[in-house]
Amino acid sequence: MIAALSLILAFQLVGEVISRLLDLPLPGPVIAMVLLVAACLWRPSLAARIRPVTEVLLANLSLFFIPAGVGVIAHIPTLREYGLGLAAAIVGSTILAIAAGALAFSLVARWTGATDPSAMKDGGHD
Repeated sequence: MIAALSLILAFQLVGEVISRLLDLPLPGPVIAMVLLVAACLWRPSLAARIRPVTEVLLANLSLFFIPAGVGVIAHIPTLREYGLGLAAAIVGSTILAIAAGALAFSLVARWTGATDPSAMKDGGHD
C-alpha cells in the first residue's frame, strides 16, 4: 500500500515539476492525472497495483474537504464583512459561466451545421 501511494505521489511530483518547468497554465495535479491515466492504459498492471489505494482514497474523499471547512470557520469575520459581495460574485459568475457555455455551444452548433436531434423524425427523413 505504501509503494502504491508513493507511486501516485511520484506522479503528482512529476506533474508539478512539468507544470513549473514549462510554465504551463495547467496545475501540476492535472498533468499528473493525465500522465497516470496514460501510464495505466499503457501498463494495465499499474492500474491493478494502485487500485486498492485509489479505492480507499475515493471512499474517504469527503475527509479532504475538512480543511476547507476549517478555513471557512477561521474566516468568519471576513465572511461577515464581505459575505454578501462574495455571494453575489459567486452567483453572478456562475450565471455568466453557464451563459458563456450555452453561447459557445450555440455558435459551434451553427458553425458545424448541427441540428436539433429531437427535431429530426424518422431517422432524418421528412
